[in-house]
Amino acid sequence: MTSPRKADTATGPRTGRPRRRRAGAAGRRGVPLPLLLPGLLALAFLLLPLLALLVRAPWRTLPDQLTSAEVWQALQLSLVTATAATAVCLVLGVPLAWLLARTDFPGRGLVRALVTLPLVLPPVVGGVALLLALGRNGVIGQWLDSWFGITLPFTTAGVVVAEAFVAMPFLVISVEGTLRAADPRYEEAATTLGASRFTAFRRVTLPLIAPGVAAGAVLAWARALGEFGATITFAGNFPGRTQTMPLAVYLALQNDPEAAVALSLVLLTVSIAVLAGLRDRWTTAS
Repeated sequence: MTSPRKADTATGPRTGRPRRRRAGAAGRRGVPLPLLLPGLLALAFLLLPLLALLVRAPWRTLPDQLTSAEVWQALQLSLVTATAATAVCLVLGVPLAWLLARTDFPGRGLVRALVTLPLVLPPVVGGVALLLALGRNGVIGQWLDSWFGITLPFTTAGVVVAEAFVAMPFLVISVEGTLRAADPRYEEAATTLGASRFTAFRRVTLPLIAPGVAAGAVLAWARALGEFGATITFAGNFPGRTQTMPLAVYLALQNDPEAAVALSLVLLTVSIAVLAGLRDRWTTAS
């Protein structure tokens, strides 16, 4: 017969489940030195540049830097274009995520790979691809220019297009994962009661996946806010029209390093806020 002490250490007093707290405490004891040292070095490697940014920040002149006309112009343009790009991602990315998660068609794996390609594609290459597709002499851009008089490169709309191109995969991946975790039987029940597929998606599925859509939208917005390579290649760097915060940082680093640090602090604050807002979602599974 098992003694009470042994039973208590193996399972909980009433639920009969293993005691995770004791197992976790045992796992934290005796960290191997070959794993501890590289882990600490990796942590230092990631944190030291950020700490250097905070240490060297011009805290006394920071309010003046952030309220200057050039910095405020770049901030305002970045917020507007990132929000517009996120709206484009929502309108186009959510239906695409639904197709990838709920339908079966030939080449779905290839389509998913192509959708996630901007995640690993160098942003400058993405900007060149946008120029070849939507430029004035591009595959599609020449028809936009001749038929509708629409020219996207080196315009504010071009900034939105470049940011949406690099940010949409974040939204699609987040929403697709949420859709795969959601039970499709709710949609099927709605269709059996007479609702169309679109009505079932709008009234049943969309409220279920709303947290995933919100998380993907926040990630897409943050990625659009920090976009540099595709923007400068496709839209250029014109103050007041296409110069977003990352581009302003790059330009200010050559002429006014304090302004570059001030803008970098703004981007760092936004990134930390995004990570803090999504922390509960990421740690739910743990």
